[in-house]
Amino acid sequence: MRPRLPRLPGPLGRFVPRSVRARATAAAGTVLAAALALAGAGLLAALHADLVASAASATRQQADSVAQLAVQGRLTPVLHAGHGTDFLQAVDAHGTVLAASPNLTGRPALTAAHRTGSHTTDDVDPLYDHHRQRLTAVTADTPSGPVTVYAGASLRAADEALDITQAALAVACPLLLLTGVVVTWRVTGHALRPVEAIRAEVDAITGQDLHRRVPEPGTADEIARLAATMNAMLDRLEASGRRQRQFIADASHELRSPLAVLRTQLEVADTHPDPSVRAELVHGALQDTDRLQSLATDLLLLARLDAGGGAEDRPRQRVDLTGLVAATVLGRPAGPHRRTTDLAPAVAVDGIPLWLGRLLTNLLDNADRHAAGAVHVRLTADRARGLAVLDVEDDGPGIPPADRERVFERFTRLDDARSRDEGGSGLGLPIARDIACHHGGTLVVTPTPSGARLTATVPLAADG
Repeated sequence: MRPRLPRLPGPLGRFVPRSVRARATAAAGTVLAAALALAGAGLLAALHADLVASAASATRQQADSVAQLAVQGRLTPVLHAGHGTDFLQAVDAHGTVLAASPNLTGRPALTAAHRTGSHTTDDVDPLYDHHRQRLTAVTADTPSGPVTVYAGASLRAADEALDITQAALAVACPLLLLTGVVVTWRVTGHALRPVEAIRAEVDAITGQDLHRRVPEPGTADEIARLAATMNAMLDRLEASGRRQRQFIADASHELRSPLAVLRTQLEVADTHPDPSVRAELVHGALQDTDRLQSLATDLLLLARLDAGGGAEDRPRQRVDLTGLVAATVLGRPAGPHRRTTDLAPAVAVDGIPLWLGRLLTNLLDNADRHAAGAVHVRLTADRARGLAVLDVEDDGPGIPPADRERVFERFTRLDDARSRDEGGSGLGLPIARDIACHHGGTLVVTPTPSGARLTATVPLAADG
């Protein structure tokens, strides 16, 4: 069942896009709309400022020219407006019109604009065109008294230009917004198509279809890396599932035989009339029970190692590996084989003492099982590589080169020497390798002229 996405509380939740494609398109549309609005407003403001500045410059220049004529006493009753100016008027201090452009002939003084400087006004409309005027007033001192010159220009052209620009923006901006939204929708859909293909494939994969893989686009981008990561994860899951199924099958097979033998012995002992025979059968059943208990312990340890080792339950600590090896070898019961050691002093590692002891015990059990007469244990410190190197060597029949990796597979027995009668379950070396790997080391079979040599490495302690 597909998980449900969280919804926003309240009525706003129904308007929030749910898909990444819709959210990306909505975000892009919002940003584009805001950008177009700001750009349109800026364009209109810049256009208005430019047109008004042009009108102000033209009227100011014309007013200054007429004021100079008034100062020089050459002011004529009829004034001719220059380029960019629509009307002119010169008024004395008493409000009498001294001169005017033809379109203001006979008109009264522009009394509503009695202030100097240049400004835009709606109060003065001498041309009756119902548009704003840009009016510039300049006062000049003449021999007959102060004279105020008014030069004005209608902003009709500016208003028309602004109206045309607004109409163009009203058409162009929605088209650009629609184009941006459509392009974003299509581009986002194209970009997310591989993600949907990956999602659909992962959704179809079950525990029985772990061999399937998601499609990897050849784009070398984040989606391609996501697909590669998903496939790598599926590889690990498939390998883990395969190992688990194999482990269960092998464990079932290994447990079935001793359980069958144990049942047979107990059934015979239950019905056999001879007490001595019953005692012998019960003794054999106890031995099989010990073997089953040991096998169950090994299986539990392997399960813990496969699950991560339970490092949180057993924190690592500094371990005197030299002392641990010496105590383990000396603490083993005497056997038919001669054991010798060659241990470098003060070799320390960081690890779990119980598990490191189990690694050494498993290697010694393997060597004792196959040795002809001698087992040799050597511990050295490879300071150049930062490794503690442990060699356990026996003088037995050895391990063929083709089988030097197979001995680390679980429940593997190479020949009759590795039989159940001699106590081997096929789990000792796999457990030892898992422990070594758990400590950041290795366990391999190294070549030797005769017999077999197993070499385990563990990183040295930081100050060891």
